[in-house]
Amino acid sequence: MRMKLSVKHTVDRWFNKIAKNPALSVTVSILWLMVVGWVAFGWNLGNTGLIDETEPLFAEASRQMFVTGDWITPFFNGDTRFDKPALIYWCQAIAYHIFGVNEWAVRLPSAIAAFGLVCLAFYTIQWYLAKQDELEQVSRPTRRYLTSFIAAALMALNPETIIWARTGVSDMLLTGCMASALLCFFLGYAGKEGSREQGAGSRGAELITNVQSPMSHAPFLNKWYLAFYVLIAGAILTKGPVGIVLPGLIVAAFLLYVGKVREVLREMHLLVGILIILALSVPWYALVIWRNGWNYINSFFGYHNLERFTEVVNGHSAPWYFYLLVVLLGFAPYSVYLPASIIRLKFWQRSHWRSLERFQQFGLFAWFWFASIFAFFSIAVTKLPSYVLPLMPAAAILVALLWSDFFLDTKTRQTIPVSPSPTPSISASLLRMSGWVNVVFLSVLATALLNITHILGTDPAISNFHELIQKSGLPVIAGLIWLVCAVLVAGLLLSRRWNYIISINLIGFVAFIIFVLTPASFFIDRERQLPLRELSAVILEAKQPNEELIMLGFKKPSVVFYSHIHVNYLKFPKEAVEHIKNQAAKGLKPSSVLLLTEQKKFLQMDLQPDDYKNLSTKGAYNLVRVPFKKMKNEKIDIS
Repeated sequence: MRMKLSVKHTVDRWFNKIAKNPALSVTVSILWLMVVGWVAFGWNLGNTGLIDETEPLFAEASRQMFVTGDWITPFFNGDTRFDKPALIYWCQAIAYHIFGVNEWAVRLPSAIAAFGLVCLAFYTIQWYLAKQDELEQVSRPTRRYLTSFIAAALMALNPETIIWARTGVSDMLLTGCMASALLCFFLGYAGKEGSREQGAGSRGAELITNVQSPMSHAPFLNKWYLAFYVLIAGAILTKGPVGIVLPGLIVAAFLLYVGKVREVLREMHLLVGILIILALSVPWYALVIWRNGWNYINSFFGYHNLERFTEVVNGHSAPWYFYLLVVLLGFAPYSVYLPASIIRLKFWQRSHWRSLERFQQFGLFAWFWFASIFAFFSIAVTKLPSYVLPLMPAAAILVALLWSDFFLDTKTRQTIPVSPSPTPSISASLLRMSGWVNVVFLSVLATALLNITHILGTDPAISNFHELIQKSGLPVIAGLIWLVCAVLVAGLLLSRRWNYIISINLIGFVAFIIFVLTPASFFIDRERQLPLRELSAVILEAKQPNEELIMLGFKKPSVVFYSHIHVNYLKFPKEAVEHIKNQAAKGLKPSSVLLLTEQKKFLQMDLQPDDYKNLSTKGAYNLVRVPFKKMKNEKIDIS
């Protein structure tokens, strides 16, 4: 017990020293954010190839912008690509200009968006806890710093965020813009003091509410609301209407609940804000519509927005509970504490929340953020795991605030007991139950990983996939990591050392990244993507001027990116044979085509050995040249 108190006193003294030295405080905060950001987003970011099928689509469209100088209409493989607006392509093209055309530049915008979001969330939670200490007339630097550190780590170090922050697609950029916009809104909203209802607090609280913020009656837009509008415009330029619909839904629901709609809309200068959003986002849409007309309107607004919400697109359907599983696994292993974090808020006590200072409503705001996105995409018919990525920051905030109750200083300096915490401490029984659920979850996760070869399906690109996974030893390492974590969490529960439990989960996840996820990403890249990159290099060397490249039976956009060559995708072997015969009948030059196919599909073409020349075989793929002269005299039957 003495050793336990000694450690706590040492930690408290250390954080008190940091709090008293602004330069040290900033230095420690920056160092922590850099370490977390590097482990989560920077380490080996560009050391693996692009992952088929989606990432190369973005990378090549951005490369086309960079090469052609056409910054209005995105193109892929010679066709317009209207799936997403231009911001992600602009960011990647700018990265190409600075760092060259490579995987690191492709993924850099996603990593920067994630890191910027984590930094802003760190600042927001620090600010919120400092305001709480100010209101209660106490000094709790240990609680303030530990909660902020944990929140930043939870936000960065979870499967969903790490996957999309390391992938060169638009999802993380959307989340960065949208979540940062919501944090900026709250900072602007909470920055106006004196907003609590009369008679709601004690004498100390009244002294604070009587001090008006300099921005309270400012005739101009304050910086946080301005940032909110700019980031909303960024979200619209990243993924379209959802960039304003979701934040608008969250803010509107929150303001309606706390009864401050008119008041806040006036101080936000909503009309000015709308003009800012329109001025920043509409010009590109106007230009792309002017250039492409109804093709763009029908494709982007119709197919990729309206139809995705109302109909199943590309076969991406899922049951109603799909996002429960996505949150459980995507925010693992901390997701088991979300129910307790939400119950702790008692969000149903509306009168209580309306009686609090604005900044004290931070937990409630995070709940509306989480619940609105979860409900919105649960209603949508098309379902994908990446759709709920924007709620992960809210989940991290909720869980961090739960654990803030356990990061208390051993000596709290309190002069006037003014106001209780906006949320009561969680009951010991609920925390204990969540902790044992944590143990069970980690044990199940360990068991699943130890038996992963029996759970995973087959990959046609890797013939002996299960055998290779087993030989790598990664399932055993992964299972042992989480099994050890389960034992440690159980020990902490039995000894009632609650405040260390979340740290064990975080340390376990960092170990999982270092010893399992990183080696696994290199393994998958080597077995699945490297053959295609090697074949792309062969294509560059072997291709004759104007020679057509056919990809039969599958679509791997990475070949277009790495070879810089137009690819003709054909689905069936018979279709490929007929196409080659037609090209032969036209007498085109050169008198051959390149064919990239899987062995099984190639055999179905029923070509004789003298009908083709094998150029290279890599992994599951064959690259052959088919001369037209062998096909000219054969009868063409395309009936």
